[in-house]
Amino acid sequence: MPKGPKGEKRPADVIGNAVKVMRIATGEETEDIAPASAAATLGKLGGKARAAKMPPERRAEIAKKAAEKRWKKTASIKK
Repeated sequence: MPKGPKGEKRPADVIGNAVKVMRIATGEETEDIAPASAAATLGKLGGKARAAKMPPERRAEIAKKAAEKRWKKTASIKK
């Protein structure tokens, strides 16, 4: 059975999937949402803690470096 974007099970055929979505929308069925894995939850917490601990100057430095890399890639494509 195919999986949705969050790992929920969905019918393989288009009509069955449409019926499932309609039932969820009307409240006949509840949407089966899988809980986030422990690694994902801890990763989000760690990222917030790291950002809070980092001084604003360092965050700005990282953001500038990322922007330079991002614009460097697109600039070479436009030439």
